[in-house]
Amino acid sequence: EGGYIGSFSIWSDGTEMGTGYSGHSDWFFQTMFVCATASIVSGAVAERIKIWPFFIFAAFMAGLIYPISMGWQWGGGWLSTAGFSDFAGSTLVHACGGAAALAGVIVLGARSGRFTSQGGKRVMVPFAASSIPLTTLGTFLLWFGWFGFNGFSQLAMGTFDDVTAISKIAVNTHLAGAAGTFAGAVVSRLIGGKTDVIMMLNGALAGLVAITAEPLTPSPVAAMFIGAIGSIIMYFGTKMLESFGLDDVVGAIPVHMFAGIFGTLVVPFTNGDTSFGTQFVGTLSVVLFSFVLSYVAFIAMKATIGLRISKAAEKLGTDKAEIGVVAYSIRD
Repeated sequence: EGGYIGSFSIWSDGTEMGTGYSGHSDWFFQTMFVCATASIVSGAVAERIKIWPFFIFAAFMAGLIYPISMGWQWGGGWLSTAGFSDFAGSTLVHACGGAAALAGVIVLGARSGRFTSQGGKRVMVPFAASSIPLTTLGTFLLWFGWFGFNGFSQLAMGTFDDVTAISKIAVNTHLAGAAGTFAGAVVSRLIGGKTDVIMMLNGALAGLVAITAEPLTPSPVAAMFIGAIGSIIMYFGTKMLESFGLDDVVGAIPVHMFAGIFGTLVVPFTNGDTSFGTQFVGTLSVVLFSFVLSYVAFIAMKATIGLRISKAAEKLGTDKAEIGVVAYSIRD
């Protein structure tokens, strides 16, 4: 109660009638959440990280970083007693994963040829997505999964109020994602001159991430504003990372970290049970904790077992170089 670290004892069921749900279901729910957290990192460091060091980091994230910082809030730790509010994990899941991704991107460096110098100025070389249809399909799958991610964070369906809350959460979640998609289309058209599909898709995800901290109390209009602003933050965050020479392959950092921080900080606008100061302290604590431990882990692996594949392997592709996948044509 109010502590900083949980127990390392062997896990047991812990089911009690008073909680309203099984200890097994609670464990499985959190397991899926930490899978989401680790997957955020994978997208950012793709195409140049060795597969086994990433496996090791995923275990470190799942076994130490996430359980400790998540427990500060959802385990009844010091953030919970301080009045911090993060309904489904804009910070506890998304910003936590985004901060770890930022550490990995900094330590790894950019992909070969991603940035070049022209007249003493850093210039980004466009790398096209391998498949826009598959990227779109992946976004839609995430969007669909978000209804369970946010809706079932209510943790109960035993009363009329619970079911009503889940329905409202689903509506606000969908509206925030839709508004994020539209905002991504508008801002990319106005600034870049093109309606960027990738910015639309990442805008949808940024909107979904932003509403995740509090999908129950906002009105539908407020949910759309939160989603749209999260998307705009994602757009400018992407451009900022590029200006710093940081190579985030899928835009995981602006989508999950930047939009997640925003969504958590604006919770007091619709939920009077918390304060801006408490939200700031909680968000900063989780982000710094994840970034520092992740940075140390990546640096340690880089200095010992190695972290990055060779330039030759990078050119060949990690599918072939790391896991031996060979694509055959119909003619073969």
